[in-house]
Amino acid sequence: MHPALSPAVLAELRRPRPYPAVSILMPTHRREPDNAQDPVRLRNLVAEAKERLQADPEVSRADRIDVTGRLDKALAEVDLVHAEDGLAILAAPGEHRIWSFARTAPARVVLSDTFLTRNLVSAQAAERPYWVLAVAADRAVLWGGNPERVTEDRAHGFPLTRALLDNPDPERRERIGDTPSTFRDEETKTFLRQADTAIGRVLAADPRPLYVVGDAPALALLDAAGPIAKEATAQIPHGGLAQADVETVRKVVGPAVRAHAEQETADALARLDKARGRSSYAAGLDEVWQAVGEGRIAFLVVEENHRATVRDAGEHLVPAEAGEAGAREDVVDEVIERALDTGARVAFVPDGTLADARGIAADLRY
Repeated sequence: MHPALSPAVLAELRRPRPYPAVSILMPTHRREPDNAQDPVRLRNLVAEAKERLQADPEVSRADRIDVTGRLDKALAEVDLVHAEDGLAILAAPGEHRIWSFARTAPARVVLSDTFLTRNLVSAQAAERPYWVLAVAADRAVLWGGNPERVTEDRAHGFPLTRALLDNPDPERRERIGDTPSTFRDEETKTFLRQADTAIGRVLAADPRPLYVVGDAPALALLDAAGPIAKEATAQIPHGGLAQADVETVRKVVGPAVRAHAEQETADALARLDKARGRSSYAAGLDEVWQAVGEGRIAFLVVEENHRATVRDAGEHLVPAEAGEAGAREDVVDEVIERALDTGARVAFVPDGTLADARGIAADLRY
């Protein structure tokens, strides 16, 4: 399985590919007995993709052999034991990718000159990813987190480390103590400036809330090193996280992450109230669908598990059954992707928060 999605990864996935770019999407299940049929469903979808490759006269023999082989490799690499709520297999001549994500997706096989990414885009937006920077005098570690997990990130030049020189003067050590001495050291200041610069590059490439964790002297020095720590979502005085395990990091930052999510929900609802007051408000899937098609959405708010299956009846969306001709099973994900494509911000709120708007609402540009 591939690592967490990022804006850069999504942009790369959405570029045109040589035909055929095969996208296989399906819902998966985390627990028994629902997950018992996932392997069978996956094999059936891969078989369907191979049949369509075989039957398509636009697919050359060389590309059919290449992509078929890549589908076989992907099938062998999929880890359904640790599945989340959705799975995507993307294969094209010369490449294949696999993603498991915490948002369901309708089962489908698509052959095109681009990968089908709307479910991945929606999952990345709903994931609420964040960064944790743990700093000490000799080590700076970057962690990537979301509501599901926290993992150490080693893809951006982290961890940063340096050797600490022991103070040979025992009287001076006794007089000022190791920690104050270390954090008055010019080499430590230089090291934390390097950490500030490095995390600045990470945030420029993949903006997320940032939680900075460390001893109070380390946080104070990082504050002086550059702008990043000052602008962080939260600073958490807690030593030892630069050498900590995943579970410890998750527990330490958890309260701050939850507080930030609650504040984001309150801010989103306040913005919708203002939009309602100035008549730039859309509520319900039908109104939001029309607005996103016109590029009018500035800020979209969606309940975390809001799903709908509809059919486009021309001027309106009407409810439909899964599998029905013309049915759109992932229309909410499609709205999210289109909103992001037109520069809108997207926020997710807990289920039931938008009951009066039937699960989805927007602040419109005009």
